Amino acid sequence: MKVFVVFGTRPEAIKMCPLVLELKKYNDIECIVCLTGQHREMLGQVMEAFHIQEDYNLDIMKDRQTLTSITTSILERMEPLLKEVKPDIVLVHGDTTTSYAAALAAFYQQIPVGHVEAGLRTGDIYSPFPEEMNRLLTDRISTYYFAPTESNRRNLEREGISRNIFVTGNTVIDAFAYTVSPGYQFHDKKLAALFDTQTGEKSKIVLITAHRRENLGEPLRNICQAIYRLSREYPEAVFVYPVHLNPMVRETVWEVLGEISNILLIDPIDVLDMHNLLSRCFFVMTDSGGIQEEAPSFGKPVLVMRTETERPEAVKAGTVRVVGVEEERIYREAKNLFEDSAEYDLMAHAVNPYGDGQASKRIAKVLLEQSAHKTAGK
Repeated sequence: MKVFVVFGTRPEAIKMCPLVLELKKYNDIECIVCLTGQHREMLGQVMEAFHIQEDYNLDIMKDRQTLTSITTSILERMEPLLKEVKPDIVLVHGDTTTSYAAALAAFYQQIPVGHVEAGLRTGDIYSPFPEEMNRLLTDRISTYYFAPTESNRRNLEREGISRNIFVTGNTVIDAFAYTVSPGYQFHDKKLAALFDTQTGEKSKIVLITAHRRENLGEPLRNICQAIYRLSREYPEAVFVYPVHLNPMVRETVWEVLGEISNILLIDPIDVLDMHNLLSRCFFVMTDSGGIQEEAPSFGKPVLVMRTETERPEAVKAGTVRVVGVEEERIYREAKNLFEDSAEYDLMAHAVNPYGDGQASKRIAKVLLEQSAHKTAGK
């Protein structure tokens, strides 16, 4: 079976690389990796961490790229490639513009699509934007659905999709087997100094990520103002914020949070540093989707600085709390984790609903079974 795996952003790569490594174990599967290049430097860091070399790279990234330019570039460059390779199935992940455009390109060539991380929904097509519509459209195109949880499966069924849904867990949990280790030495020099056993900080570390498109402007400023207040109230804590490269993000973050002694603003860190930082921090403040799945594996409470989440399982389990984008509520919810140990323990000890680290094996098993069925039917 010829499996054509397409991804183009850092979050996709983190979740697809464990699957690529699993697929490459089987003689009956020819796993071909295609990067779109929607991200470049940050994507390359993940590929290096997992020791994976792509077979093809569309290299679409350019300055000031738009959703339209990303979509059209992928469609134009995928068409001749799919005609040349002739895969049996195209695998895409999640909700990026890469995933939707690659799925559409495969559909135009009448090649089945497998959607890894299918069935996530917020119910608002503009939030998150454009991810909610990307995943809706990708699911309409797909033939096989690899849903992380039962609630994702139910979302698909409510939309009239009832065939070829496989509940697998989330492949991001699989990634930790490759990225996290007890004696890990951080690549980022500032992080390394923070965790130095002789001279580094012994204080509580709060990990922050915030860069979503819908949070740019006033919401991000509110987030930063809340963090500023927390840093003043808890000088013994260290607030570590890897700041996205988007100039609109960096301008706001540095304006509000720059030059504060217990706020560590650093450039984006590689997946190894990020996962090991997650495993050692006190709690997480984020607007990310993936971190909502990752942090619970390490028993870390997560405050989601968004108005909704497409990952309600973690909210229901108690490890994630959606706190919105208003300064006062973000401040109060974080203050509560600092001061109420019972509340902290309740969130920290919640069960991770996203799987057992075997999602890639389950997906590979499905693909092998589908290949065997097709072979037997010939």
